[in-house]
Amino acid sequence: MISSSSCSFLSNSAVAGSRSICGGAQRKGPSSPFRVVCLAPSNDRSGSVVLDSPAAVKKEQIRNEPTSVPDTAEEEQVSAGGPRDVYGEDRATEDQFVTPWNVSVASGYTLLRDPHFNKGLAFTEKERDAHYLRGLLPPTVISQETQVKKMIQHVRQYQVPLQKYMAMMDLQERNERLFYKLLIEHVEELLPVVYTPTVGEACQKYGSIFMRPQGLYISLKEKGRILEVLRNWPEKNIQVIVVTDGERILGLGDLGCQGMGIPVGKLSLYTALGGVRPSACLPITIDVGTNNESLLNDELYIGLKQRRATGQEYAELMHEFMTAVKQNYGEKVLIQFEDFANHNAFDLLEKYRSTHLVFNDDIQGTASVVLAGLVAALKLVGGNLADHRFLFLGAGEAGTGIAELIALETSKQTNAPLEEVRKNIWLVDSKGLIVNSRKESLQHFKKPWAHDHEPVHRLVDAVNKIKPTVLIGTSGQGRTFTKEVIEAMASINEKPIILSLSNPTSQSECTAEEAYKWSQGRAIFASGSPFPPVEYEGKVFVPGQANNAYIFPGFGLGLIMSGTIRVHDDLLLAASEALAAQVSEENFEKGLIYPPFTNIRKISAHIAASVAAKAYELGLATRLPQPKDLVKFAESCMYTPAYRSYR
Repeated sequence: MISSSSCSFLSNSAVAGSRSICGGAQRKGPSSPFRVVCLAPSNDRSGSVVLDSPAAVKKEQIRNEPTSVPDTAEEEQVSAGGPRDVYGEDRATEDQFVTPWNVSVASGYTLLRDPHFNKGLAFTEKERDAHYLRGLLPPTVISQETQVKKMIQHVRQYQVPLQKYMAMMDLQERNERLFYKLLIEHVEELLPVVYTPTVGEACQKYGSIFMRPQGLYISLKEKGRILEVLRNWPEKNIQVIVVTDGERILGLGDLGCQGMGIPVGKLSLYTALGGVRPSACLPITIDVGTNNESLLNDELYIGLKQRRATGQEYAELMHEFMTAVKQNYGEKVLIQFEDFANHNAFDLLEKYRSTHLVFNDDIQGTASVVLAGLVAALKLVGGNLADHRFLFLGAGEAGTGIAELIALETSKQTNAPLEEVRKNIWLVDSKGLIVNSRKESLQHFKKPWAHDHEPVHRLVDAVNKIKPTVLIGTSGQGRTFTKEVIEAMASINEKPIILSLSNPTSQSECTAEEAYKWSQGRAIFASGSPFPPVEYEGKVFVPGQANNAYIFPGFGLGLIMSGTIRVHDDLLLAASEALAAQVSEENFEKGLIYPPFTNIRKISAHIAASVAAKAYELGLATRLPQPKDLVKFAESCMYTPAYRSYR
């Protein structure tokens, strides 16, 4: 039984970590008024949990338990502000034991079906006896490394990407640590499976492949009760929330409630690439309906079958959500907006950036990763940002976000006014080149990019008249960088920089093969979705991928480990510069402007360190004192998916 006189499991040798059962604040300090004793006598197969006072527990009664890990200054910082080590798994050494507990100790059939603690055939003989697993598993014992080999072979047997995606999601539901171990060790192969481009198809078919819920669904039905809904989530120490309303999923449009695949996929990358603990991540979908007729008429659609709420009704629901998140999880929880439509994305970011720790990956994350690629590309083409002219196809969240960050970095480098710097950046939307004569009819976020010029309606004409050195596609419209457009860029520039950023692959403005072929192998190319290497006239070109996954996991880790309370534009610039610095000479020789994903956790640690350093410099960090070596501190905060031994 559990004593009602305390509602916290507190740090001691029985459980190396603390967790509030009733969702209250954590106790702090090295001593505990209560400790957990896990009892499993031979005549009680279910086991029990009892809270005793320290005076009642003699040392000789716990002589068989491992010694607690001493608290250190750095450890205190990690548990206080980094990815919280709720279960004590990372503070214990590899040869020490941890207890697989929730409210009671998991054992037997229940343990095998708990993805947080299940190890499958990797349970040792001793663990099978201690946790009543005899007969519930085949007799062989295999290592986690062997399981990884087995699972990658299992995934590779599928030829259809969506089947690979479903296999990975099934593994995540069964064995969380094996899922992340597999993803980390085969990140370049599996990143396109768990995220773009495959996640786009998964969202489109989410109703038919839906098996069990992941994350929280907050709909109009819960208006007035959102705080109550948040408290239904079993984990209380949330540090990152990725939220979408499903209105603009990648380049696929309104997928409503089925957009949940995006927050789930993003948070998988927060853990695998950035080392944020899975239990600290919460995916959320805000369901306000959908305007997608096919979904409204689909009997398998899992969301509200009504038209989207707009205006005051939408604003009130979002405000209640933002208020409830801050009330339930505190000032320092990171809220990442994902795949909101333009008209809501800019408004939400502007409204809450001064009161919450908010980040829009479509606006800010995309901008940061593209800026990093451009800074790296300058080493191949020469000059600095101020020497180049930029032309965008697409003037939505991504396009204007990238343009603004380029302008900020250029202004920082040259000390030129921002308004002057913007004149080197031109945008084309669905109605043509954005010019001053259109200013009165433009949306507010497009107005800064309206310059003096005659109207131009075709992209190829804009290329010929503006004569850009960099062409960036964020339109969500596939094959819009035609042969005529690429050839025009190649005629103007010796090494044209062409970034085709729209996702998924089907919406990319051009393929890698088209970019290299139509530019006679002279283009410096990167895309949003991955493309295979291209051979042209005997030379192999390896296209880069301007994937947001380079930025947001490390960026989020940097905010968390420093206890940052607001996102400043300078933090994004710091992340871009840190990523660009990770591109090696060997990468440049292959024409790459991004480093390979094989080193992504190291890259994320450097990005986190740079972001944290800038946060301390700006006075936005609350985790004091500042660690001496931020890179090592970032690495120490990272979750590792190796199995732990159970007592």
